[in-house]
Amino acid sequence: MMPEPGKNRRNREPLPPRPRIIFMGTPLFAVPALRALVEAGHHILGAVTQPDRPKGRGRRLMPSPVKEVACEYGIEVLQPEKASAPAFCEIIRGKNPDLIIVVAFGQILKRSLLDIPGWGAINIHASLLPKYRGAAPIHWAILNDENETGLTAIRMDEGMDTGPILMQEAIPIMENETAGHLHDRLARLSGDFLLRTLEGLIESRLREVPQDHRKASYTGKIDRSMSVIQWDQPAKAISAFMRALDPWPGAMSEFRGRNIKFFSPKVLDERAGPTHPGRIRGCGEEGLMVETGEGLLVVRELQAPGRKRLGAAEFLRGFPMDPGALLGR
Repeated sequence: MMPEPGKNRRNREPLPPRPRIIFMGTPLFAVPALRALVEAGHHILGAVTQPDRPKGRGRRLMPSPVKEVACEYGIEVLQPEKASAPAFCEIIRGKNPDLIIVVAFGQILKRSLLDIPGWGAINIHASLLPKYRGAAPIHWAILNDENETGLTAIRMDEGMDTGPILMQEAIPIMENETAGHLHDRLARLSGDFLLRTLEGLIESRLREVPQDHRKASYTGKIDRSMSVIQWDQPAKAISAFMRALDPWPGAMSEFRGRNIKFFSPKVLDERAGPTHPGRIRGCGEEGLMVETGEGLLVVRELQAPGRKRLGAAEFLRGFPMDPGALLGR
């Protein structure tokens, strides 16, 4: 947390006690922040979210989680294809907001939109900026086996997560934590964090701190193309990889012509040797033991294509993996 006394550099007057807010967000991560605003009595003029998208095998159009919650509270929902388009900017200008709040919206926003409210826009980002700017900060914090991450509130500019910092809060990353678990933890914390940020702005207690761009790092999107396990990596790195891709898209390796997903890893022995990367050593009480480029890994859950995710012992009863067999071929 970094509230500090001092005037906000852009505005001489504090944010109104009950600012008129446009909320912008799309996925589940943004839902706790929206709920917190509503339940704290803030004045939400509208919720801006991505258009309904086709999902599932039937490819039915489905609303975003933010749209579902906004409708639950009776908040007007706006779904532009391009939020910075001139026509949509005019719609927002007509609502006369004091502030835009952005939480995982999913589009790059231009100055034409950001400058409409008297106080501009703030964003809640799921990392300790300037580290891990971009689309997938939670996944990459796990992938890089970080010890901590957190939430950052920034005043938005046209860059990708480059605006000055208003407040930060660090949290430890738990041992063997997955991206899914960390996502849910940060989402739960984001509502209270947002409310404290607003309180600090209203009371003029927050000082904008420019980011040190020399320390910035960027994250790309996570997709299926990066899901193949490289068994010649150290066990510790493979464990982080599996946890970073859990629950989606899942870390995968081919075995007997089928792409098997591997979850819930644990480094059994970082220095076990000699090893042959991808060779199955056996199945013990903890799970399936696999040799890596450096050390021994145990995998406690697996999933075959089109099937449920199962504990290792149950999975292996229906899909045996004999000691000495090689994964990845």
